[in-house]
Amino acid sequence: MTDNKRLAFSIIQFLHDQLRSGNLTSDAQESLEVAVQCLETAFEVSTDDQSLAVPMSLPEIFASATAKLPGESQVNNNSTQNTLTEEQRAEAETLKTEGNDQMKVENFAAAVEFYSKAIAINPQNAVYYCNRAAAYSKLGNYAGAVQDCERAISIDPNYSKAYGRMGLALASLNKHTEAASYYKKALELDPDNDTYKTNLKIAEEKMETSSPTAGMGGVDLAGLLSNPGFMNMASSLMNNPQVQQLMSGMMSGAYGGMGGGAAAAAPGAAGAAGGAGATGPAGAAGPGDLSGLIQAGQQFAQQMQQQNPELIEQLRSQIRNRMPSSGNEEQP
Repeated sequence: MTDNKRLAFSIIQFLHDQLRSGNLTSDAQESLEVAVQCLETAFEVSTDDQSLAVPMSLPEIFASATAKLPGESQVNNNSTQNTLTEEQRAEAETLKTEGNDQMKVENFAAAVEFYSKAIAINPQNAVYYCNRAAAYSKLGNYAGAVQDCERAISIDPNYSKAYGRMGLALASLNKHTEAASYYKKALELDPDNDTYKTNLKIAEEKMETSSPTAGMGGVDLAGLLSNPGFMNMASSLMNNPQVQQLMSGMMSGAYGGMGGGAAAAAPGAAGAAGGAGATGPAGAAGPGDLSGLIQAGQQFAQQMQQQNPELIEQLRSQIRNRMPSSGNEEQP
């Protein structure tokens, strides 16, 4: 068990080094912090216990072990391409084409199978991984899509479509800042691609809606609060006697709000609400009270439409622009 603890200790030290490097995204950093906590709990170790330290760090141990196999992985990567026969290349291309055909008829699971078979024959073809990433995205397996895009980019760092599809997968995971960076890289490689331009714009808008000044549903709350027309109409609504009576009743508990026992203390509040009707049991607003509040809201909306139609159209435009969309997909 002591050796296991030493190994866990070395792994935790390595993870701490990665956290201190400053090269991680916020999501990756959070994941590593969770991993450290899990390892410390599972193996009952702490980095403060230096008795578990070994003379060499984990990267040094790994480097020492792999030094006996110089360049083997690179040799294997190159040899895969060199040892493929023409028949094997043709078979892999046929499987890719069949996968593309399945994508066209939206049989995405079958497409994954065909692309996987093509990869098994030629694992050094970036296109196969990128196409499978598109199929994974259609199936909702965005993590799988990210992994395939990473593999495609490692094989061909200048493959613009891999960066574009990586952006789509990350956007679907609500990682819009990272998605935007991949769209930008895709545009560097393919500056005239309108799909990348559109998707970058969508990602940047999503980044804005996640900022502290973005309101509910992506509406620019800060902009509304600084709009004189909106604030004047909001002030007019709050000065409406019917609304004041409704709010007063709610705050005092007459409508079953904050204090259930206060209902009896303010019997006039319910009647003052424009004849809204009797309340229900303590702790619940009666239907008449709610209808009165809804009516007041409708009056406010009508007033806004009449006095400032431009503001209403601005709100509608903001909501339309913030409807869920991770971007547009290119065909394989």
